[in-house]
Amino acid sequence: MRKVKISSILILTGLLVASASLEGVQSKDRRPPKEKWIQVTLKASVEALDLEKRLVTLKGPDGNLATVEVDKRVERLDEFKVGDVVSAEYWTYIKAEFRDPIPAEKKEPLVVLAEAGKAPEGMDPAAVVGAVVRGVVTVEIINRPVMQVTIKGPRGRYLTFPVADKTLIEQLKVGEVVVLTYAEALALSLEKVAK
Repeated sequence: MRKVKISSILILTGLLVASASLEGVQSKDRRPPKEKWIQVTLKASVEALDLEKRLVTLKGPDGNLATVEVDKRVERLDEFKVGDVVSAEYWTYIKAEFRDPIPAEKKEPLVVLAEAGKAPEGMDPAAVVGAVVRGVVTVEIINRPVMQVTIKGPRGRYLTFPVADKTLIEQLKVGEVVVLTYAEALALSLEKVAK
């Protein structure tokens, strides 16, 4: 298995661009925004696979779902099938703004604020993907016992992430609209592992 270390510089650069792009956004907050860095290493099962679009939906051990795009340089994607257990590791940055979207966000609910350039020298370029996006998302599942929330983005993709703030998770409601800034640098190893 090919192990890849993720460069947080890649994400940080994107976030700086994203922060500059968000200046001037004004709307009344329902509650203060929250932001968090998360490193996730897990075994997940393949729940859905779209070979043409190179999309894989993974289900983690706690039932969390994530749809990820697999880089074209990753070979032999066609060897995987629904039900396979794979290994995945990635970093994410999430900033949730609990406010109504402004008119520009309603008109364009998904905006790519920054995309990563090349991976740093010495790092396998096929293994790292980076992006910073802002989207108008909907809360789909609230799993209070394990402190996780699953959101659905404007393109119908899902993302599950942990929530550390117990008060916040108690206040959230299924169907609530949130403006989410999301960044990831992803080292995804679609390597089959023992179930």
